[in-house]
Amino acid sequence: MSFFSFGQSAEIDVVLNDAETRKKVEHKTEDGKKDKYFLFYDGETVSGKVNVTLKNPGKRLEHYGIKIEFVGQIELYYDRGNHHEFVSLVKDLARPGEITQSQSFDFEFTHVEKPYESYTGQNVKLRYFLRATVVRRLNDITKEMAIVVHTLSTYPELNSSIKMEVGIEDCLHIEFEYNKSKYHLKDVIVGKIYFLLVRIKIKHMEIDIIKRETTGTGPSVYHENDTIAKYEIMDGAPVRGESIPIRLFLAGYDLTPTMRDINKKFSVRYYLNLVLIDEEERRYFKQQEITLWRKGDVVRKSMSHQAAIASQRFEGSAASESALEQAAKEESG
Repeated sequence: MSFFSFGQSAEIDVVLNDAETRKKVEHKTEDGKKDKYFLFYDGETVSGKVNVTLKNPGKRLEHYGIKIEFVGQIELYYDRGNHHEFVSLVKDLARPGEITQSQSFDFEFTHVEKPYESYTGQNVKLRYFLRATVVRRLNDITKEMAIVVHTLSTYPELNSSIKMEVGIEDCLHIEFEYNKSKYHLKDVIVGKIYFLLVRIKIKHMEIDIIKRETTGTGPSVYHENDTIAKYEIMDGAPVRGESIPIRLFLAGYDLTPTMRDINKKFSVRYYLNLVLIDEEERRYFKQQEITLWRKGDVVRKSMSHQAAIASQRFEGSAASESALEQAAKEESG
């Protein structure tokens, strides 16, 4: 519930009809902290009340109309004066006049389109909010209530594995394989690395998850890379013929779905970066883009069970293949 005082005569607040039961989620603010907000999905109705409470009953409050807006907007930090609104809905709650006693005004935005996920990044912010306004002669009185929107996806129909090679002629030849190319935000990345030729002394090897945020167009394009996770694969020298398994749990990291060309303003992409460091501190790396997506809440399976299914499937066991398909049916059902 949000209060805003104008003068000493009244207070205004916005209350959602389902505030008691609607789920709240943490979302990062511009200063890097996390606050909790009401969670909505695309197509859901947003309804509630705008309460105008007079501090001095009997003393009138003149206004030029009362309204509420539902807004979805993108703000580029290098262009803060311009807010790009992709959703803008308005409901007039009261015509110009005066209020002589406290009043409540019902509002409802039915089946609101919310096409993009809420996002706060290095150079851009995509947000949704309700804004109640009492229009007055000198100063409009406004109060905003922010909400968070999550976009849900279904299981990708095509989800092929990733197979790549890293090589330095006559020195190093590595093959690495990840079990798929598209992962949901609570997924497990399962893979293997094969050392086919090793003639340089490798002392350290890791996989990084890199988030790349791209904003702007043409000459005004900004790229911001952020290393979200570092996963040590090995510490020490591998030998020819060695195979090293990878199992990386995504649930513990601050990830968003992949976002491509959102309203022609920004993109957020994720990459797996394989890094090798030799004894002379030289770095060798290979990068591969992966797609991240958000699935709806389902009955949570244990992480070890989830990893076992992914690992068995990766090994190509026929029995585990059917088990995985059954698990997928249960989750999507």
